[in-house]
Amino acid sequence: MHPMLNIAVRAARAAGNLIARNIGQQDTFEVATKNKDDLVTSIDKQCEKVIVDTLLKSFRDHGIIAEEGGVQGNPDSEYQWIIDPIDGTTNFVQGIPHCAVSIALRHNGKTEIGVVFDPMANEMFTAARGSGAFLNGRRIRVGSRDSLDGAIIGTAFPTRYRDRMHAYLELFSRLISNCADVRRMGAASLDLCYVACGRFDGYLEQGLKAWDFSAGDLILREAGGIVTDFMGEPNYVKSGNVVSGNPKVLRALLQVCDVQNLPAILK
Repeated sequence: MHPMLNIAVRAARAAGNLIARNIGQQDTFEVATKNKDDLVTSIDKQCEKVIVDTLLKSFRDHGIIAEEGGVQGNPDSEYQWIIDPIDGTTNFVQGIPHCAVSIALRHNGKTEIGVVFDPMANEMFTAARGSGAFLNGRRIRVGSRDSLDGAIIGTAFPTRYRDRMHAYLELFSRLISNCADVRRMGAASLDLCYVACGRFDGYLEQGLKAWDFSAGDLILREAGGIVTDFMGEPNYVKSGNVVSGNPKVLRALLQVCDVQNLPAILK
């Protein structure tokens, strides 16, 4: 295993242990609201500290961008770690066993390493750029479906951008009319990984932050998938508007999106 990937896996497992011990036990940790429908807990902060300490112990000159703690370490380093200590905090608080630790490493702006760990299922998704994607050490690939017929698509409602909801509901209606079913799971990193291993045929969401998708994005691409924005362009890294799947499913999803007729979803 790539040495930096090995350290990231170690950090993810340490944080995952904290998640597994505390999930759903609201009387044992603090819960605060950052924004409407956006929670943070004292366990998020403990997980983040464990990850940051593990990474900086091995890579003292690296920088870190973390959801809760912001920029840490060396902000000018060509190596930048991007961390979401608990992706799916609402699930964690409610005791819903679907959340993950997400850790990515960018070198000069390119994502080189991705780790997404689901401690409740004991599933470790990993990838190093150019070396493929793996689930618990087993190589994974995106599904082979060639259309939306029978497809299961992951998505989420734009609860942080409620002014876009009307346009998104129109998109959702089109989507559900063209595929078999839709799943809204509450953890973007795992949605991307589920596409990577063929559980989902595609996934789309808007308004994501770098820590939500950076690790899962690399894992999905290393598994043979494609990730674009709603226009089919690579600008999702800046916009956070993500559409993904194998090449044929992605093409079908973009046709369903038809963003020229739904401009409000691109605000």
